Formats: sequence, C-alpha cells, structure tokens
Amino acid sequence: MNFRRIVNAEMLRPTELSEGTLSSPVVDPLGFEGLSCFCGCCDDGGGVNVGGTVYKAFLVPKIVNGGIAGIIGVSCVFPLDLVKTRLQNQQIGPNGEKMYKNMFDCFRKTYRAEGYFGMYRGSAVNILLITPEKAIKLTANDYFRHKFTTSDGRLPISSQMLAGGLAGAFQIIVTTPMELLKIQMQDAGRVAAQAKLAGKVVEKASATKIAQQLLREKGIIGLYKGIGATGLRDVTFSIVYFPMFAMCNELGPRRKDSSGEAVFWWSFLSGLASGSFAALFVNPLDVIKTRLQALKKADGEKEFKGIADCITKTMKYEGPTAFFKGGLCRMIVIAPLFGIAQMVYFLGVAETLMGIKTSHY
Repeated sequence: MNFRRIVNAEMLRPTELSEGTLSSPVVDPLGFEGLSCFCGCCDDGGGVNVGGTVYKAFLVPKIVNGGIAGIIGVSCVFPLDLVKTRLQNQQIGPNGEKMYKNMFDCFRKTYRAEGYFGMYRGSAVNILLITPEKAIKLTANDYFRHKFTTSDGRLPISSQMLAGGLAGAFQIIVTTPMELLKIQMQDAGRVAAQAKLAGKVVEKASATKIAQQLLREKGIIGLYKGIGATGLRDVTFSIVYFPMFAMCNELGPRRKDSSGEAVFWWSFLSGLASGSFAALFVNPLDVIKTRLQALKKADGEKEFKGIADCITKTMKYEGPTAFFKGGLCRMIVIAPLFGIAQMVYFLGVAETLMGIKTSHY
C-alpha cells in the first residue's frame, strides 16, 4: 500500500499553480501528526500539490491549535484526571482499608471535602506547559516522519511507530516536570485528608514552591524525577496510538470530494477507539510513573526506589489489578479530549485568529 501522507486541510492555503501528480492526502482529525507533506508530490517550498494547486503547510497554526485544544481539553476533563491520580497513588492498607472505593466515590469525597476549585488543583501547571509540550511533539514527529519516508513516498508501519515513539521521547522534556508538579498538587488533598485522620497537619504548598524547593535541593534534575517511567509511558502510547489510528482511519468511508480524506465522523471514531485502547494499554506504566513521582506519601504508604521496585512492591502487596487503577478514568478522558481537538482543528481556530485563509477542498 502506498503511503498516503496525513495533511490537514485547515493548515493549507493555495499558492501559484504548479504541475505535478495528484496526491491523495488523508486528514489527521486531531492535527497532531500531519504537519507538512513530504511524500514526493511537493514543491521545493514544502507545499502539497492537490489537483495542480500547491498548498503551503504551516507549522505555527498547528502548534497554536494544539495549544488551544489542550487548554480547553484540560479545563473540561481535569477533575477526572485528578481522580485518576488519587486512585493510582492510593495504596491498600494491611487490613484492606482504602480511602476511595472507586472512581465515583473518589469524585464524591473530593468534591465534598475540597469543593469545585479543589477538583482543579494542579491545572495551572498543565495549562501553562501544554502548548510547548505540543510544539515539541508535533515538530519532532513531523521531522522523523520526513526522515523515515522512503524515496518512493512510502512510510512503513514500523517507521510510523518509530517516528511516533521518538516524538514521545522528545516530548518528555516538558512532560516530566509538568506531570511531577501536577501530581503533587492533585494528590495533596488525599495526603492531607489521611494526615488529618492521624491527627497530623500537612503544610500546603504551591507548584511554584515545590519547583523552587526541588531546584534548590537537587538542581534541575529534581524536576525530572520519574523521567524513565514517563518516557516508557509516552513512547509506548505513541507507538500504539499513531499506527493504529492511521490503519483505522484508512478503512473508513471517504469524502465525496477529490480530497481522499476520511469522513469526519469516521476519523473521530478512529481517534476515539485508538486513543482509548492506547490509554488502557499503557495504564500500568502510568500507575508506575504516578507513584514514583508522588513526593509525599500518606502514613503507612510505601516508598519506591525505582521502576523495578515499584512493580515488585505493587504486585506483592496489591496484586496485578493495581496496575489498572484509574484505567476507566483515562479511557473516559479520551472522548472529550479528542472531540475538542477534532473541532478546534476542523474549524481552524488558530487560522482565524492569525488571519490565514483556509480552504476546505
């Protein structure tokens, strides 16, 4: 099967006519992966030839759209992410006692104890760093897809997986400190509640104070605690998600125009199915990462020295099901995130803000 380069129509604008073969670009509904065309049908300026018209692909609108989608998505689903973090960090006591029975119980108790704004602890860190995270991931993935594309315009599935994995590896430069600080804020309420039951008081801390303390005591390395586990999760997710989405998207019905793109609803379903599966697939790695990055533990909870130690102790004291804690939350979070991203890219929000004319061909 010939490689059909993913190009988002919202990122393209027509320039002068140029001779060339008709390409059949396929839209990536999230806009996370296809930035510009390198399939051999482009002009020297990096455009894509569609029906004799060369379109220029823009990286900046892609990044801006990614940031906008990320910020809106975080705002909508962050309470579920907080619940996921608390469920994953919660360890079962010697007599089987635990603070939260399930996702709904955690949500109810957290809201009752900390209120609406308590459900958004740590969201500021995510909102601040989501755009640079997306910028690194988008740029890296596009670069590696370009490098791995063969001279005849093919990109084998193994190369797609490698490109996605390498993009995930670069992404952790921003993701690790972002997740580290976010987790401290998200889990603070749980740790404080358990300390209160034991008659103790835990000092409140902001993400800024935590970052300053880590930098003062351990230097920049302190912000990268758990980087190995973060890398394992993000690289594995990218390896699973991107090829699976490409294959699912290729199977669906196409639009009736000459673009060769999958219809909107099929692309959305492909992204939803691929994202949900990948999220559950890497959930054990997410549990390990979350537990390693939690700097403060509740009384009686075990400390972990590294990935192997975390796996061993979790398996010994809580069993294999502990690695799927918060898995349902992760899968539920995928739906609105993908829906929001889909709409932001489809509507071309960044292009409208930047005054770039778009063309839905």
